[in-house]
Amino acid sequence: MKRLFLITFLLLIYISSSANASFDIKGLQPLAPFGVFSTFSAETLKQNQIGIGIGLEKSAEPDFSRTFLQLAYGLHDKFELNFTLPYVFSSDTYPSGFEDFSIGIKHRLISESKYSPAIAYVLMASAHSGKNELSTEGSIGGGIVLTKKVGPFKGHLNFLYTKPEDSGLKDQYLMNLGSELAITHNSKVLIEIVGRKNYYRNKLDLLEWRLGYRIQTTDNVYTTIGAGFDIKNRTPDYRLLFSISIIFPKQRESISK
Repeated sequence: MKRLFLITFLLLIYISSSANASFDIKGLQPLAPFGVFSTFSAETLKQNQIGIGIGLEKSAEPDFSRTFLQLAYGLHDKFELNFTLPYVFSSDTYPSGFEDFSIGIKHRLISESKYSPAIAYVLMASAHSGKNELSTEGSIGGGIVLTKKVGPFKGHLNFLYTKPEDSGLKDQYLMNLGSELAITHNSKVLIEIVGRKNYYRNKLDLLEWRLGYRIQTTDNVYTTIGAGFDIKNRTPDYRLLFSISIIFPKQRESISK
């Protein structure tokens, strides 16, 4: 699994190109702690659990700010519904307004074993609910999610594809690599590499690494902060990330006697 992560990272570096920056439509996002920023984990909410999250993002080149609301529901211990609704504001380049509303389902097909990763698939769709400049007029897509834990380290690998309804846009491909390193019982260091070929051109337009920190502030509240930096053009372009999520009802831990 470690070799697969390394090969994926080298592949992202190899295929990077010098395309100009463009707006990145948020799309469906994982709810913390079931992912690393934009990288999904194969883990899911327990049946009948509900998750609510809100996030803030500030980006430079292109320059805009964005907030997003997230909802998640555990249909089963291996099935999870996800919703994401982003809103763009404080931008000189783009109009303020909603992006498309995204909905998705994640199903864990294979649970993690001693030697093999957990494997899940994601199916997603979005409705044309946003401003034209921030919308794909709806989309459909899906992908594969892998998760493996080794000691305090947990890694995730995503391959995601999205087809927009707008005939003037191109298909989007995402290859995300995320990791979590537990440093205390309730806190983790997060590292993520995001590679994306977006809707506007047939080249990899984004190669970004992100570093952050997540703390379980109470039994069911998770706070995440982070920053992303462009590694494709070696420029000082960045984004700042912040989110809070709440999972309820709380999951009680069994006590061994």
